[in-house]
Amino acid sequence: MVDVTILVDNTVATPIPKGLRGEWGFAAAVDDVLFDTGQSSSVVHNARLLDVPASFETIVLSHTHFDHTGGLDQFLDPLDKPTVYCHPDLWESRYSTGPPDGGEFPDPIHLGIPFSRTEVESGAAFVEHREPVEVAEGIFALGEIPREHRTTTNGKRRVDGELVDDTVDDDQAIAVRTTNGTALVLGCCHAGLRNSIEYAEAVTGEAVRYVIGGTHLVGVDADTVHELADWLEGKLELFAGTHCTGFQAQRILADRLPEAFRSVGVGSTIELPPTV
Repeated sequence: MVDVTILVDNTVATPIPKGLRGEWGFAAAVDDVLFDTGQSSSVVHNARLLDVPASFETIVLSHTHFDHTGGLDQFLDPLDKPTVYCHPDLWESRYSTGPPDGGEFPDPIHLGIPFSRTEVESGAAFVEHREPVEVAEGIFALGEIPREHRTTTNGKRRVDGELVDDTVDDDQAIAVRTTNGTALVLGCCHAGLRNSIEYAEAVTGEAVRYVIGGTHLVGVDADTVHELADWLEGKLELFAGTHCTGFQAQRILADRLPEAFRSVGVGSTIELPPTV
């Protein structure tokens, strides 16, 4: 079996063990692979309470944003460097110029990884990739995801000195090839859920049967979520949206996918079939 344990999420799913912390962000242990790190030391704090190893030899970062990379310093070790898989654009600066509900900040706020490349490379070995990489048996870091269907922008990036809409091209996900199809574990899904599912299927050669993690439907209108539900209907055995899925999308998908929908958060463990 493959266990996916949620270590960081906006929501804590269980009162026991006592003291679990929620924060805006995401991290999950996919067996022995750490996927994302949240934004603080909560990832290690929660892992210890949940009896999950607090050190990992393999770490995959979904994209640069601070709420997925801010806890990375908890795992840096100059003597026993973990291997960190990421997109080459991880190091590019990203910004927010105003809150989601409108208005502008006096100065842009940095949204990207809160460490310099030099700081991180002192304690980790980096593998930068755009193509899929098998990081453990049956577990793939997907790399840059083709975008044939709807996607969104998030924040700004600097191009030729100007701040432009950021399409977060560095967004990737983890695909686990199991004996019962593919499990897709998502950090924020800036590449779009349908794009991510179709690419995971192309990489693993198996239909996606499980979706776990942030789906970035928080800013999507209800009609679009219903269209996505039409496409997903009958496809999934499990939908466990977290982090940036949003309350409206959770409500719609719980209603539209009642047999697959599962409410999860920090402390939840999803058992998947063995890898192949």
